[in-house]
Amino acid sequence: MRIIIPALASALLFAPAAAAEAPLPDEAGLRAMTARFAPVTVKVDTSALPANEKLALAKMVEAARIFDALFYRQVAPLNETWLAQLVTDETPLGRARLHYFALNKGPWSILDEHRPFLPGVGPKPPGASFYPADSTRAEIETWIKTLPAAEQEQATGFFSIVRRKPDGSLFLIPYNIAYQSELLPAAQLLREAAAATTQPTLKNFLEKRARGFLTNDYYDSDMAWMELDATIEPTIGPYETYQDEWFNYKAAFEAFICLNDAAETAKLARFSAELQGLEDRLPIDPKYRRAQLGGLSPIRVVNVVFNSGDGNRGIQTAAFNLPNDERVVAAKGSKRVMLKNYQEAKFSHVLVPISSLTLAAADQPYVAFDPFFTHILMHELMHGLGPQEITVNGRATTVRLELKELNSTLEEAKADISGLWALQQLMDKGVLDKTQERAMYVTFLASSFRTLRFGLGDAHAKGMALQLNWLLDTGGFTIAADGRFAVDFAKIKQGVASLTTEIMTLQATGDYARGKALMDRLVVIRPQVKTLLARCNDLPVDIEPRFATEL
Repeated sequence: MRIIIPALASALLFAPAAAAEAPLPDEAGLRAMTARFAPVTVKVDTSALPANEKLALAKMVEAARIFDALFYRQVAPLNETWLAQLVTDETPLGRARLHYFALNKGPWSILDEHRPFLPGVGPKPPGASFYPADSTRAEIETWIKTLPAAEQEQATGFFSIVRRKPDGSLFLIPYNIAYQSELLPAAQLLREAAAATTQPTLKNFLEKRARGFLTNDYYDSDMAWMELDATIEPTIGPYETYQDEWFNYKAAFEAFICLNDAAETAKLARFSAELQGLEDRLPIDPKYRRAQLGGLSPIRVVNVVFNSGDGNRGIQTAAFNLPNDERVVAAKGSKRVMLKNYQEAKFSHVLVPISSLTLAAADQPYVAFDPFFTHILMHELMHGLGPQEITVNGRATTVRLELKELNSTLEEAKADISGLWALQQLMDKGVLDKTQERAMYVTFLASSFRTLRFGLGDAHAKGMALQLNWLLDTGGFTIAADGRFAVDFAKIKQGVASLTTEIMTLQATGDYARGKALMDRLVVIRPQVKTLLARCNDLPVDIEPRFATEL
C-alpha cells in the first residue's frame, strides 16, 4: 500500500496542541498506558494440518494482514499520515507513541474514552472516514432522506462511503471501488487459499468471499460462511459498525483466522437446540417474539492464529456473533464463534486478579472459568434472539436503523443481561448444572469490572455500566461497608429479567427516545464503582497478542 503524505497535512501533522487541550502523555506515561495490555504469546498447534491446508492457512493470514492497513484508513481521514510520520520517528517518545498507536489503530486511547495521545490530532471523528471530514451528522441525515429508495438503502447499508464532489454535493462510493487497492490483492490471496484447500465448504466460502471483495455483494459468501465446516475457520471482511458512531451504518474490515477446536465445539452443540425454546419464553410481549428463528445457528469453538483490523485493536474480542446482515440472519440464523485461547488468557491475566480486589470475600471462591466461558457463549447466542426486523408505525425496518448510534450499546447490554436470563432458564430446565448458579452470577459481577475498565468510549463498557447500575438499583448487586460488591441471590434474578424486558421492548418498538433516556440515566460510572476501579489501576486491562504460530 502506498502512503502519501500531503504537504499541508505533513506540515500540520504534529502541530503544538492548543492551550486548552489536556497535557499529552510523555514517554513514561505512554509506557504505563501500554502496560495495561498484558503481552500474550499466541501460538496454536498446526501439526495436524496437511501441507496443503497449512498453505491455505498461510494465504489467509497474508490476506488478513492487509486489513490492518485498510482499517487504518477507515478510522480517520489522516490516520495513515500520522502513522507514516510515527514510523520515521526514532526517538524513545516516538517509539512509545508508535507502539500505543498500533494498539489503538489510531491516536486516540480506547481505554481513556478516546482521548488523544498525539499533538494536534483533535477529537476522534464520530463518523470515522465513512463521511466527508467537513460534514455533520445532520447534513448526512438530511441528504439521505432526499435520495431515491434504492440509493437510501445503499447509503444506510454496510458497504459504501460518502464523499463530496467539487461542487459540494454528496455522493456514494461502494467499498469495492473505495478500497480496491487492498481488496484486489486480498481477493487474489483468498483464491489461492481456495485452490490449496481440499475442504469443500472452506473452498466455497473463500471463493465467494473473494468474489464479494470485488463485487461489493457479500450475501452469498455470508451464506457460505454459515455453512462452513472445516478445520480452519476464517472470518474475514467488513462486519462490525462500532466505528460509525453517528449511525452504526458502515462496516469496518476485520479478520480472525482460527483453527476449529472440534472437541470443544461438540460439547456446546446442544445449545443450538435450545434457542427456539428460549425465544418462545423471552420476558417480553409475545407479539415481539419470533415464531421461527433462522435454521442453522452453528456454534464454533476456535483458537486464534491471527487477527487484524477492527478485530485487533485495543480490547481483544472474546467471541463474536455474525453476520450482521439481517437477511442472512433471517434465512440461516447467525454463527457464534468462541475464541477459546483468548478467553483463557483474559480470565487468567485479568479477571482473576480483578475479582480479588472488587468482590466480597465470601464470593471470591466462586469465580471460575467455565461460567465465564459459558456466559460469553450465551451472550453471543442472545445477539441472534429477540427483536431484529421490526415494524414501526406500519413501516418495515430494523432495530439497527431505528436506534442509530444507541444500537451498539443497547445490543451489547441486551446480549449480556439476557444471556444471564437464558442461562438461568437452562439451569431451571436441567440442561445446565444448577450447582453452578452462584458461580454464574458472581463471575458475571467480577467480569463487569473487567469490562468497565475498557472506558465509556467502548460500546461494551457503556452497556455494562447500564447493567451494573440497573442491578444496583434493583438490589441484585450490593455494596458492603468496605466498598466491595456482592450478589444478593434473593433479588438478582428479578433484576436480570426486568432489564431484559426493558431493553428488548424498546428494541421491538424502535423507541429511540426511550433508549436515549435509559442510557442518559444509567451509562455513568458512579462514585462507588470509580473507587473500586481505581483499586485495579495496577492490573492489566486486557491482553496484547503476540502472534507466534508456525505457518
